[in-house]
Amino acid sequence: MTAGQGCHNPGINFAILGRYPISIKVPMTQKSPGSDSPVRIPQWLRPSLAKASDLTRVQQVVRRQGVQTICEEGRCPNRGECYRQGTATFLLLGPVCTRACAFCQVTKGQAPAPPERSEPERVAAAVLTLGLRYVVLTSVARDDLPDQGAGHFAEVIRVIRHRCPGVAVEVLTPDFGSDRSPERQLERIATVLAAGPVCYNHNLETVQRLQGVVRRGAQYQRSLAVLQGVKQIAPHLPTKSGLMLGLGETVPEVLGALQDLRGVGCDRLTLGQYLRPSLSHLPVQRYWTPGEFAELAALARSLGFSQVQAGPLVRSSYHAEQS
Repeated sequence: MTAGQGCHNPGINFAILGRYPISIKVPMTQKSPGSDSPVRIPQWLRPSLAKASDLTRVQQVVRRQGVQTICEEGRCPNRGECYRQGTATFLLLGPVCTRACAFCQVTKGQAPAPPERSEPERVAAAVLTLGLRYVVLTSVARDDLPDQGAGHFAEVIRVIRHRCPGVAVEVLTPDFGSDRSPERQLERIATVLAAGPVCYNHNLETVQRLQGVVRRGAQYQRSLAVLQGVKQIAPHLPTKSGLMLGLGETVPEVLGALQDLRGVGCDRLTLGQYLRPSLSHLPVQRYWTPGEFAELAALARSLGFSQVQAGPLVRSSYHAEQS
């Protein structure tokens, strides 16, 4: 951490945790002493506004094609930058999720609409019209479907490849494992891989201790099994995962999660600050500083991650095209 950031505790030296001589000083709370009032959002979490032209063109095409992007649905702070670089993240399988994660602002419900057969063509048309070079496909969780959406992912990839030769497609999938069958989970992963994505992403989201509170319906080991399964089927395909910080995790817990990810061969990592979508979602426990993110990035690289994006405004698809 750089000087002048207002932290007075002695920090945690990773040397005492193992062989990682990196020290991060961690404020113990984001609240004022003796007060329940949260600290206001720090200046580094107030991104500069993107040019209207960078957003408007994509928004118009998305509306015209009747598709959804997580960039817009989640109001990602980086969407203008990504659009300029020819990257966008499409949200498949409708706007309603069958799970109710406490951090996510996507609509929840147990009876989503059936997958739209025209969606693969509409997404491909949007990719073609926008002249995208790198596409990320993600989706809501669809535990109601027999294959939990794996076949739909594969079809969208195939149609994009047919209509837009040369466009690289990364996937960010759910865990495909709500029925608690490792065999069927692996079959669904194989279905997606058969379509030829260039990177397979599945987010761990938070440390093991906080999984039940943050990711309702998900499991820590089940998520690690997704990344391990990808490597089992396609050993040379890059895998990727991400963590949100600010939910109450400790530095040793973050280290443990990174080690677990490397233990299943995860190659790439994103680390970003959790921001509360509304008062009905989990509150932010504290805001990690840019300096702390930089030190965590250095730690991740020392563990063997080949690509690391870390910062307060980093999201799962940030600089995804830099492979």
